[in-house]
Amino acid sequence: MKYLLLIHSNPITWAHPSFLHTEEGQRLPAKARDALAAQLEKLLTELDESGELVAAVPLEAPSRTKVVRIRKGVRATTDGPYSEAKEQLAGVFIVDVATPERAEEISARIPEAEYGGGIELRPASVFED
Repeated sequence: MKYLLLIHSNPITWAHPSFLHTEEGQRLPAKARDALAAQLEKLLTELDESGELVAAVPLEAPSRTKVVRIRKGVRATTDGPYSEAKEQLAGVFIVDVATPERAEEISARIPEAEYGGGIELRPASVFED
């Protein structure tokens, strides 16, 4: 089953990997920051080698976001994120795993789960023919 792992982070500190740019991440000693970066690289390598990683995509800053809506047949495009929340969508992993528990395990290994806004775990639906 495919899952979206939606990585949330505070856009004030926007950069990738975002966990290294949070207040908590900045307070860590350099050795701990390097270890977290290595942890993420190891996770990505493992998921790629196991065939579970479909995609991992960091997103640009929310200030570069556009929202498109059609109202009464007229397209309206606005700048900025659609949300006023403190945390914004920073990146997306798409994984194809055997169980929901495996998707949760992977989410817990992404450093933003501890040093960012959190990881939203969302099952992906499949269109039926």
